[in-house]
Amino acid sequence: MTAVDERGLAKCFDNFEPPEGVKAELLRGVVVMMAGPDLVHNLIALHTQRQIPLERWYPIQTQDVSIAGEDSVPVPDLVVAAPDALPGSGRLLPSELITAVVEIVSKSSVLNDYLVKRSIYAAGKIPTYLIVDPIMAQCVLLTDPAGQGDDANYLSQHVTKFGDPVRLEALGVELDTSEFGTLPEVRPHRYP
Repeated sequence: MTAVDERGLAKCFDNFEPPEGVKAELLRGVVVMMAGPDLVHNLIALHTQRQIPLERWYPIQTQDVSIAGEDSVPVPDLVVAAPDALPGSGRLLPSELITAVVEIVSKSSVLNDYLVKRSIYAAGKIPTYLIVDPIMAQCVLLTDPAGQGDDANYLSQHVTKFGDPVRLEALGVELDTSEFGTLPEVRPHRYP
């Protein structure tokens, strides 16, 4: 077995092509692959995206994100950035250009969305991380990123049940969650 440093692993991941219909992410040196999302997931993404004003923000689906100092290339369900902050092209969007990321929890993504990505996005200094959880019918709004590497975290956390609005201060948006669906057949978890 040959040792591969972080740059080698990231370069190898750049050339990796997952099978059609499979999403692949590099999270702290681990390649994570997931099958296509549930309809509930897609409708939550649609309802969220439609509430973000395009005059001020571009909500972009499944955009690869680069985070300086991290052995990670996460692919959030939604990335939100100001139109004038975006580069003209490229596969990787640097985290410093991003105002918010949204992850929609699935049965297989609970641990990554609540723990691993929380630390990765905080390390990338992304101001707002919104976890939309159709298993627990809640949104977890994380702000005030601090720290580096594995020790990075968000200092502020606010949990809101589906049906109540979520105020996204960084975007100047109050997100209506009343149409967010749930996954009642999935066993509840203990996060956040």
